[in-house]
Amino acid sequence: MAVEMDIEYQGQLHCAATHGPSMQTIATDAPVDNGGTGGAFSPTDLVAAALGSCIVTIMGIAAQRIGIDIAGTRVHVTKEMVADPVRRIGAITVTITLPKGLALSENDKKRLEQAGATCPVKQSLHSDVRVNLSFIYL
Repeated sequence: MAVEMDIEYQGQLHCAATHGPSMQTIATDAPVDNGGTGGAFSPTDLVAAALGSCIVTIMGIAAQRIGIDIAGTRVHVTKEMVADPVRRIGAITVTITLPKGLALSENDKKRLEQAGATCPVKQSLHSDVRVNLSFIYL
């Protein structure tokens, strides 16, 4: 299934990206260390945010299949850039914190963690991008 998006470069390193199906728009800006103002997500920030939201979405799908509600799960993402040999994402650290009160068996935890680790965004990242994934159960 193809999804269309339109992006308009607005000058001064700012873009507006519109999601075709929903017509929702997000702004991007270059980061301060690359000449921008850092006033919005950078394109590489969006990659990291996509990874975090994809992991928890796929976990949500797996949770629904086994009759568990993981609403309230929090995801913290840290993106690290490298400059050598070229400027790119070097590592993304993702910490998933599941809310208190979930009665999860060890098998449930294993299924959720495996689902998250195999999300499509993670599978699409180049192998040179280190993904550090951890789970916290309150």
